[in-house]
Amino acid sequence: MTKGTQSFGKRHTKTHTACQRCGKISFHKQKKVCSSCCYPGKKIKTYNWAKKAKRRRTTGTGRMSHLKTIPRRAKHGFREGTTAKSKRAVKSD
Repeated sequence: MTKGTQSFGKRHTKTHTACQRCGKISFHKQKKVCSSCCYPGKKIKTYNWAKKAKRRRTTGTGRMSHLKTIPRRAKHGFREGTTAKSKRAVKSD
């Protein structure tokens, strides 16, 4: 057996498939682990020596559907269940 051209012709199965968390084709079928984000692990894989990779995935690159309302709500101490006073009623008095 040779380890060159003839061996490469036998490679027709896929080892990696799409990851549920990051969407990359990095989820190893047999190991059941994503090589890009370490899914199903709880913490997303990052390295301090890869600053540009951190920038791509950090907070603020997505929708931030919860976090984007926090600064506005923090101004007034996270008050809830109240309604603002009408400005029209105040001016007419």
